[in-house]
Amino acid sequence: MQTLANVLVGLIAALHAYILVLEMFLWERRPGRELHGFDPAMAKATAPLAANQGLYNGFLAAGLVWGLIADDPTGFRVQVFFLVCVVVAGMYGAATANRRILFVQALPGAVALAAVLAAR
Repeated sequence: MQTLANVLVGLIAALHAYILVLEMFLWERRPGRELHGFDPAMAKATAPLAANQGLYNGFLAAGLVWGLIADDPTGFRVQVFFLVCVVVAGMYGAATANRRILFVQALPGAVALAAVLAAR
């Protein structure tokens, strides 16, 4: 079960690293614009906001990686903390921005959190 939990945490970290790249570096290019259906002008206008969001997603990814490499009990506690942050951010994003965030961010984070807790 520990291996499954580690894999899931790694996948969530990779997802948030991808979101960092998408929001910080690709927002005004095709992948970023297609995410929300923005035209080039809207993508340019919202790029600073997206970059800020991307940076926060990078912090989530870094925290999850830290949790994977730290010895227990620190590693376990860090994973739980950052996975809870992922779930809360996903629920807030789903409530305020786009319901799809619930399935892309919050649900996978909750599954990984459940696996981490079950592996304990």
